[in-house]
Amino acid sequence: MKILIVDDEHNIRELMRKYLALEGLESDGAENGLSAQRLLREQPYDACLIDLKMPGMDGLSLIEWIRQEGFRMPIIMISAHGEIRDAVTALKEGAQDYIVKPFDPEELTIRLKKLIDEQNLRNLVESETITSKKDSDDLVGKSPAMMKIKDIISKIADSPATVLITGESGTGKEVVARQIHGESILAKGPFVAINIGGVPENLLESELFGYEKGAFTGAVGRKTGMFELASGGTLFLDEIGDMPLPLQVKMLRVLQERKITRLGGTTPMPINARIIAATNKNLEEKVRSGTFREDLFYRLNVVRIELPPLRERKEDLPLLAGVILKKLNRQMGHRVEGLSSDALDALKRHPFYGNVRELENILERAVIFADSSVLRPENLDLRTSSIKLNNDESHSNSAQSKVYNDNIEAKSLKEMEIEAIIRTLHRWEGNRTRAAEELKISRRTLINKIAEYHIDL
Repeated sequence: MKILIVDDEHNIRELMRKYLALEGLESDGAENGLSAQRLLREQPYDACLIDLKMPGMDGLSLIEWIRQEGFRMPIIMISAHGEIRDAVTALKEGAQDYIVKPFDPEELTIRLKKLIDEQNLRNLVESETITSKKDSDDLVGKSPAMMKIKDIISKIADSPATVLITGESGTGKEVVARQIHGESILAKGPFVAINIGGVPENLLESELFGYEKGAFTGAVGRKTGMFELASGGTLFLDEIGDMPLPLQVKMLRVLQERKITRLGGTTPMPINARIIAATNKNLEEKVRSGTFREDLFYRLNVVRIELPPLRERKEDLPLLAGVILKKLNRQMGHRVEGLSSDALDALKRHPFYGNVRELENILERAVIFADSSVLRPENLDLRTSSIKLNNDESHSNSAQSKVYNDNIEAKSLKEMEIEAIIRTLHRWEGNRTRAAEELKISRRTLINKIAEYHIDL
């Protein structure tokens, strides 16, 4: 935590800084409001202590400016006897509390920590409204590849280094990102996730950076962007390979300067969120083809974690299946105890080009239709085709797909897509939003496909 102390009395500033240091709180001092403005533009703070009477710019004017610019940190106003009326005004302008000189430093520290905890909770709640919280299962697997990844995570968790997670679709990249967040000193802060490929290009910038009232038609108020909502926590940028080139330039600047500016705004705002990016694309190939900036790639690729496909770590299948079944039992109220040896052998023979996500879908269907506590081979819907996505070198999506079918029955990609959409819509009783979430596409894309394929439930 870092505090900004704004007071024109040097002795008070230094005494407060020393006391806060004893409580484990880092702090900076500013002797007036103008100096405080400069510091607030340069780096992020978790809270401000502001004296009421100061030369140049007084405390009330500073608080008004802080709230006008959209800074969200809590503020405690420091006033002297006889200034209570002004302190009340400060509360109306956006301060959360005030304390009267002379004050007890211990009491001030208690109030300060309480306000910071409350603000962190607000950030956490707001962030959960824009990203669906996954079940917080740990990263599952004891294969050599997964043990190596767990070792890397333990070494980098408390580092501020940017992390790039690569791997095929469905390998669990967000699970790894949440694991890094959960093991870090930022674990109590928000984990904000955005799927770059799932947000329309014209909305992506405003989602990430936020906007000011009047920034564009329809901007009727200020919107806090995801970089701000992730303050004190982690921002997970999934499918970073799909980021448009113009926005890549702005993203590079954010990573270099650690500051953002809202759309329609003029004040740069420091950010203190850790950045984790992920992609199933071959970014090196995209750099060579000119569709991804080389300088941004190197900024993101500080620490690289490459997730292996499930077919390359089949020894993890029993453990993965057990964890998934436990979760499904909890969600559905079932009591499936496990898989027969024949069923497990069938899973091990399956190619799993959809990786862990495909395994989850297979087991979910099996649990729904299971008529006993142990899943047998006939409960597993392994007849459906698996789609293998060709990659030039690693994980990128390809327009060419090979279709495999246990019964050697040829099916077109279109037929498989229609079947998947119908099954998912039935599972969610026609709820398009939930079906789109399961299919990992946007609701608009799903509606367009329903119309294109004339699907009628």
